[in-house]
This record gives sequence, structure tokens and C-alpha cells, in this order.
Amino acid sequence: MVRTVRKDFTVDLNKPLVFQVGHLGEAYEEWVHRPIISKEGPRLFENNVLEFLTRTSWWVIPIVWLPVVCWFVSTAVKMGVPSPQIATLMVGGIFIWTLLEYSLHRFLFHIKTTGYWGNTIHYLLHGCHHKHPMDGLRLVFPPAGAAIIAALLWYVIKLLTPTPVAPALFGGGLLGYVMYDCTHYYVHHGKPDKGVSSSLKKYHMNHHFRIQDKGFGITSTFWDIVFGTLPPESGKKST
Repeated sequence: MVRTVRKDFTVDLNKPLVFQVGHLGEAYEEWVHRPIISKEGPRLFENNVLEFLTRTSWWVIPIVWLPVVCWFVSTAVKMGVPSPQIATLMVGGIFIWTLLEYSLHRFLFHIKTTGYWGNTIHYLLHGCHHKHPMDGLRLVFPPAGAAIIAALLWYVIKLLTPTPVAPALFGGGLLGYVMYDCTHYYVHHGKPDKGVSSSLKKYHMNHHFRIQDKGFGITSTFWDIVFGTLPPESGKKST
């Protein structure tokens, strides 16, 4: 039986984890950032349906979402938006996504929790990824959850932008999300030996295994530079 112990509570890694981790209380933060390196992920739920919904292969993301991107772009075309403007709006949408990617990762996925339900929800959102960073079926966001967030963002964009602008801008943002999730999978399981992909992999592995409170960008380091969350150079401690 494999167990990890923190203070007065023992987490049994051979049993479903979701409803155990809340009991760690203040010790959860330390526990979740001590990664277990294994491509075989843990079981989260006793219920088979809930367990299935937590697992998503990386290729599901482009298959599900790229047709949606194309639909929004085609909607912009049918509305008579010129092609150069569509391209500009899509680039703008991708740029907005990079800020959302950074903000969610920094302020939501790395929120500090100590209570039972706070720890439990955080573990489902992001903690399980830090505890088992090589679990290939929990690296991308399940489409059901992503659809809820996408619907909310679509209504916000419709509310804040002119009607001809919204479809292409949202389509660009959604394309940015697809690029993000595929990049995230690749930096964990790909084996680049040079270039941008190699740098991104080193940058993200540094976030997982050295300094978890720095380096929140996945597809780029831009917002870490802007907001001062670049990790220090190797050998230097975070302040």
C-alpha cells in the first residue's frame, strides 16, 4: 500500500484521491507540490462516469474545437467582415487568450487553499496536475468544462464588442486556447532538442519542479515579463 503522510492525515494513493485531499488542511500546499513522476495517473473518483470525465486525450481538443473556430470565422465572413479585419481580430483574440491563460494559471490555478472544499476543488482544477505532472490524460481541459467557460466568454465578448467584431475575435481566442492545450501537452510529453519548443519545455518544467510560484506562461513568457513573475536563474532562490 502506497501512502503519503502530512501531519495528522494520511493520503492513500491506492484509493480515489479527490475526497481525501481536503483533509490535508494547511498541509495541502506542501503535499500537492511534491510531484509523483509516473505516466500512470491516479484514480480520482470511485464513480466510473465521473472518473471518465476527468480523462481527456490531447487530440480531442483540436477535433472538438477547431470546427467551432471555423464556424465563428465563417460567421464573420457571412457578415461581410473583410478578410484583413478578420485576420487582425483573430490575432487580437489569440493575444487576449494569452493574458487569460496567464491570469487563470496565476490567480485561480495557484490560489492558496486550506479548507476541505477549497483543497478539493483546487485539486480537481490544477492540483492533480502538479501532483502527477506526467499523467497524459489530465493535461488538457475536458471539453464539457471548457464548453461552459467558452459560452460565458462568448456572451461577455458579445456584450462588450460590436456585432461584426465578436465572432472573429472569439474565434481567435478559441484558437489560442487550442494552441495552448496542445502546447501544454507537448511540453510535458514531447522531446524537443532545440528552438522555441525546447525553451518552452524547460521553462514549464522549471515551474513544475523548481519554482511553482513563478513562470505561469505556457505558450510564451510575455506576461511573466510584464508582471514580474519570471523565475530567477538557476541557482538563485525566489524572493
